[in-house]
Amino acid sequence: MREIYRSITASESVREKKIAVLIDPDKVSQPHLDRTIQLAHDCGVDFIFVGGSLLIRDELEYCVERVKALCNIPVVLFPGSNKQVTDKADALLLLSLISGRNPEWLIGQHVEAAIKLKKTSLEIISTGYILIDGGRETSVTYVSQTKPIPADKTEIAVSTAIAGELLGAKLIFMDAGSGAINPISPRMIRSVKQAIQIPLVIGGGINTPEKANRACAAGADVIVVGNAIEKDAELIRSITEAVHQYAGV
Repeated sequence: MREIYRSITASESVREKKIAVLIDPDKVSQPHLDRTIQLAHDCGVDFIFVGGSLLIRDELEYCVERVKALCNIPVVLFPGSNKQVTDKADALLLLSLISGRNPEWLIGQHVEAAIKLKKTSLEIISTGYILIDGGRETSVTYVSQTKPIPADKTEIAVSTAIAGELLGAKLIFMDAGSGAINPISPRMIRSVKQAIQIPLVIGGGINTPEKANRACAAGADVIVVGNAIEKDAELIRSITEAVHQYAGV
C-alpha cells in the first residue's frame, strides 16, 4: 500500500471526505489551467486527476508538469486509454470498466499497458469503474461502447461493486459521466457503500456544494468534480469547503 491510497483509506476510517479536481487536457486553455491549479492549491484540494475519454491534443504530460510546477497536490492519472500514461504523475487509477461488457475496457487496454506500467514509478491503484446513467450520453459511454447502469437499478450497481471488490479492486469509482444532468442518487451511493469494504469515489453531475454534501452524507469517500469547474473554476472553492466541512460528521 503506497501513499495516495493509504491517505484515502486513512480518511475513510475516520469518515473524513476528500475532493479531487479532474482536468481534461483537451478542455482547458493555458489561463484556465493555471487558474484551476491555483484555486485547487488555495482551497486545499486533495488530489488533481488528469485525463479524459478521448485526448485529441497531446497535452497530458504538459498538464501534469504544469500542476507540478504550480503546486504540491498529488497528481493522479485518470486514463481513457493505455496511451494516457506519464511517469511525471504520482499515481494512476487502473480503471476496469466493470459496468460494461466490452473486453477492451475490462482488460484489453490493461494488457497493452501492463509492461509499461510495471516499469514506471507510478502508484497503481486498481479501480472498479462503474458508469451510471446521468441523463445523457457521455463521451465515455460512446468511446467505450458500453451502456451505463440505469439510475434506478440500485441492486445492479450494488452487485457490480461487490464483484469488483471480490476481483481485487482497491477502489470503486461510480461515475455519471462528464456533464451529467443528474448526479448519482444518494440511495444508490448509500447502498453501494454499505455493501463494500473499500473506498467509494463518486463523480459526474456534482456542480453545487449541496450535491457534494448529499453525496458525502450518503457515503462517498472521494468527490470528483470536473465539467462544472471547466465552466466556472470558482466552484472549486465552495465545493471543496462543502466536502471538507463534512469531515468527521
